[in-house]
Amino acid sequence: MTEFLTQTIWVVPIYSWIGAFLTIPWATGIVRRTGPRPAAYFNLLMTLFACIHGWLIFQASLQEAVQEIQFHWLMVADIDISFVLEVSPVSTAAMEFITSLSLLAQLYALGYMEKDWGLARFFALMGFFEGALIGIVLSNSLFLTYALLEMLTVCTLLIVGFWYAQPLALKAARDAFLTKRVGDILLLIGVVTLATFAGSLTFSDLYTWAYSANLPPLVGNLLGLALIAGPIGKCAQFPLNLWLDEAMEGPNPASVLRNSLVVTCGTYVLIKLVPIVTMISPLTLSVLVVIGTITALGTSMVAIAQIDIKRSLSHSTSAYIGLVFIAVGMQRSDIGVILLVAHAFAKALMFMSIGGVILNTNNQNLAEMGGLGSKMPATSTAFAVGIVGLIGLFPLGGFWAMSEGINAFWFDAPVLVIPFLFVNAVTALGLVRVFRLVFLGKPQAKTRRAPEVPWAMALPMVALTILTLLVPVLMRPMELLSEWEYLNPLAEVTLVISGVVGCTTGALIYLPRTWSRSIRMPLKLFQDLFAYDFYLDELYRYTIVFAVLLFSNITAWIDRYIVDGLVNLVGLGTVFSGQGLKYSVSGKSQFYVLTILLGISLLAIFITWPLNQWSLSQWSLEQWSLFIGH
Repeated sequence: MTEFLTQTIWVVPIYSWIGAFLTIPWATGIVRRTGPRPAAYFNLLMTLFACIHGWLIFQASLQEAVQEIQFHWLMVADIDISFVLEVSPVSTAAMEFITSLSLLAQLYALGYMEKDWGLARFFALMGFFEGALIGIVLSNSLFLTYALLEMLTVCTLLIVGFWYAQPLALKAARDAFLTKRVGDILLLIGVVTLATFAGSLTFSDLYTWAYSANLPPLVGNLLGLALIAGPIGKCAQFPLNLWLDEAMEGPNPASVLRNSLVVTCGTYVLIKLVPIVTMISPLTLSVLVVIGTITALGTSMVAIAQIDIKRSLSHSTSAYIGLVFIAVGMQRSDIGVILLVAHAFAKALMFMSIGGVILNTNNQNLAEMGGLGSKMPATSTAFAVGIVGLIGLFPLGGFWAMSEGINAFWFDAPVLVIPFLFVNAVTALGLVRVFRLVFLGKPQAKTRRAPEVPWAMALPMVALTILTLLVPVLMRPMELLSEWEYLNPLAEVTLVISGVVGCTTGALIYLPRTWSRSIRMPLKLFQDLFAYDFYLDELYRYTIVFAVLLFSNITAWIDRYIVDGLVNLVGLGTVFSGQGLKYSVSGKSQFYVLTILLGISLLAIFITWPLNQWSLSQWSLEQWSLFIGH
């Protein structure tokens, strides 16, 4: 039975794709009479099957050694492109993690998008989205991983632009797609290069090759940087971090998965690539630490100045994943996994709670909210649990995850403790600020009549609240947490103090609702600096975008006036010559023969002229003298 379960692991992502295909008749409008809800039920049913099947495989894999299941896709000459799946406790646990959160998110979407005319289309996209996520964590082939990452990028484009009648949604979809393309193209270069060097794209073969590879430093560093470019884009890290907050223009159920699972899968791919990068390019590990530090510090400050509730939370996602990049760059992938688990549950819970707020108030502006705590008790409780589960406050998952990171670097790399403490304090400040603006204070015009969310949204939100509270309990059997005797009390106390300082500051700062931007200096300077993402968008506009536009305009001018000009000149010459020749037509055949002979003679002279020149150039000076004298 165990062997049968492990051999059928490839069916789990197919469940999601079957559900997506079953929704197509409703999504395309072929079936109208029943409404779109049956499509959602099909997708939910297939996700439930995937969750149950995945749980059985996970239980079976705990007692077995790591296995590989290989499917040969293309075998030509010495080329062997195969799909390789890994059956291990880690991959199956990640698979079950994705299917469980997807099931909750889709049930939540059933209530959130109940009245949306595109419900069937949304669930079809969610099915493809979920299948790609499951395939990525099961894949043990870089080729298959890259193909599924591309599928994930396309699904992101379609889901972010789901409400395509809104210009902001279209712009966000375009920016998200193009930004990810930068990282994906560089990753493709790395994939092709690795296939050339190693002769295989299976991770186990790549690890063996990397161990004995002897690449020049420049080649190794360029290859390493190309490999990490894809995860940088998927995880919204600097300098490819601007797409995630724009992607919040899409439906909120997709934001739940995007901020919990998509960034987790991007980091999962990075963790799989780290053994290769470590061998061929140690410099790349330092780059990961630098990028993670810049992103963690920068986006955590940007988050506290946002007035859009979803964008505020999305920037904190980038900041938290920046800490994961630091851990991975320091070759502590175990700490990265703990951070990912704690963040995924807490952030999914917070996005579910603010989804209820957005649905009932039709508003995302923090300056226009308030007083919802008494009207939406379950929602406010869920958001509060999410805050405590994310930051370093004892005893939930965020505390243990942050604690592992700080304890690991307290003595070996104390400078890296600063980003952890800073992100913890500033994230606590920002989330408490959001909680105050949304759930405390006096009700505003748009929040006076806001009932609690319907059962389809409340059920997954309550379930996720319980799971967030149980994250430390779930981590302990997986041996992700250190034992008490190995912890540093000073580090633990420092972590708790940073969280308390952040929460206290967020609770005490003045939060007027009459304006969204300060008009007093120097507060205005810093508030605008953070609110506009350190003007990174403007920097891109005046550097990269300007250079691309300039080059495009130059090439367009050359194409229009030089290339097209020459073609048009030839065409005009042909027209005018034809118009002139028609008046010389006499109707006499001997004249036509003469014209043809003259044309052929001129053509022959034109063709043989270089040969004649070459023959003449071969004559020596004496031969020319004799010829002239003669």
